[in-house]
Amino acid sequence: MRAVLIAALWLASLAAGAAAVDYPVVRPEVSIDLPRDHGAHPAFRVEWWYVTGWLEAIEDGKPVTMGFQVTFFRVRPGVQENNPSRFAASQILFAHAALSDPRRGRLMHAERTARAGFGLAQASEGDLDVRLDDWSMRREGAGDGEAILARVAGRDFAYDLRLLPTGPALLNGQRGFSQKAPDPRHSSHYYSLPQLAVSGKLTREGRTLAVSGRAWFDHEWSSEYLPETASGWDWIGINLADGGALMAFRMRGKDGAALWAGGTLRRADGRVEALGPRDVAFEPQREWTSPRTGSRYPVAMRVRLSTSLGPLVGELTPLFDDQELDSRRSTGAVYWEGAVVLSTGGKELGRGYLELTGYRERLRM
Repeated sequence: MRAVLIAALWLASLAAGAAAVDYPVVRPEVSIDLPRDHGAHPAFRVEWWYVTGWLEAIEDGKPVTMGFQVTFFRVRPGVQENNPSRFAASQILFAHAALSDPRRGRLMHAERTARAGFGLAQASEGDLDVRLDDWSMRREGAGDGEAILARVAGRDFAYDLRLLPTGPALLNGQRGFSQKAPDPRHSSHYYSLPQLAVSGKLTREGRTLAVSGRAWFDHEWSSEYLPETASGWDWIGINLADGGALMAFRMRGKDGAALWAGGTLRRADGRVEALGPRDVAFEPQREWTSPRTGSRYPVAMRVRLSTSLGPLVGELTPLFDDQELDSRRSTGAVYWEGAVVLSTGGKELGRGYLELTGYRERLRM
């Protein structure tokens, strides 16, 4: 019930009073400064810290492969901002976590929601430290000892993971200024930490496994992310097999056509290339229909990229189809978030995650 009430408060604020709030604007001249910008930016309307990855383990003497996702959201709803009460919902935190196990054949997920405060929910400024009850994501150490620690515990699964950076941060767009529409006010500050080396423990069905793998971390904050003419987006974050990294997205209009697109390609030698709207195309190849919500998602996609070294065409294939996440008890969104393989000509190019939003109804942000 707490989650439903807080989600209702947030959505009501978007429809009513939030438009009058003086949210800061994302500006291209503002540089991303780490580790400071790992922390929260509470003046902005919305922010998220997002980790996806592939896990490997041995169970009953056999290798198993799974995907995982954990996201912490911070929202400034724009209501009760002058209320001195500690109970005022001036900042709200949401968290989603999921496990994609092909042997189960359906996404396992959990969610949390709380207003910030009381030592139960916080998003610290100055460095990464986000907590919601017993769920957390924080950064520790420096240099070769730097790591992101992610801990979640749902009803069906729990994981305690250590994520080690293997290279520098990837600044998306123009040095971290990521435009999302023809009007540049629809933009975000956005950086990634790809190719994270994963170790830790996963518990599900009462059994604890040692896991390893590769992960992708995103941190993004904005006040005007989704243009009114957009219904949602398609996004990929792929750890390439040669050590490089690829992020690409498209914003879709209500007719399904691309309104805007972009991406960032880091090659194995460290060279980084920003991709613009003419450089990125997503082409649906196969749809899957959710038996629970009736939503139809293009779970198999072809991605076409125009790069400085020539065209790159890859096929996205899901680990399995049913990776829909129903978060109507927290953020209100229903979306597809799944582990995928990127390949071309039968050769695997990399592994990562595909996110498909706005297919059931227009995403509300």
